[in-house]
Amino acid sequence: MTLGGAVLAGGQSRRMGRDKAFIEINGRPLLQVAVDALTSAGADPIIVVGGDDDGISRLGLQHVADLWPGEGPLGAIITALNAVEADLVAVLSCDLIAASPLAVRTVAGAIGTSDVAVPVVEGRSQWLHSVWRRSSQKHLDTAFAAGIRAPRLAVEGLAITHVLDGDPCWYHDADRPEDLPARGLRSESIQEDS
Repeated sequence: MTLGGAVLAGGQSRRMGRDKAFIEINGRPLLQVAVDALTSAGADPIIVVGGDDDGISRLGLQHVADLWPGEGPLGAIITALNAVEADLVAVLSCDLIAASPLAVRTVAGAIGTSDVAVPVVEGRSQWLHSVWRRSSQKHLDTAFAAGIRAPRLAVEGLAITHVLDGDPCWYHDADRPEDLPARGLRSESIQEDS
């Protein structure tokens, strides 16, 4: 099985107040942290779906326009499955504080014959840290065409592996400024530096 990767960067970042993808922690943009985790986990190719094309290109990353911008994460996941030619596609959000290659390998290794593997933390499925079989795209296309926008609703009828082990810190994301670690944070973004 081949593993590709996609980082979703097209969110509005309303609660954060600025583009989360380019917030730096310990000198690295969160977007780069997610890409590096996928790279170290052996994912190839890796794309960034949605977001600021210019900023993403300045980081030397491959950008793919979201086929349905502003329509939520399901459209971005479908865009990733459409664009990445691999049997499995690991999908991460761009705002993971401690994206980990071990987490990616753990979730990918758990998929077995299922259509999707998703970690569960404190009873909540982490759909923006999941691994999808590319063959699930038709099912997701149908759900999207029916008006469904949330991955948790679109998977009805798919075989799902719930991953219950792993460090909860692997899946911690930053939605608001207070979610960011106090140390190692730069107040500027890549966009502001350029």
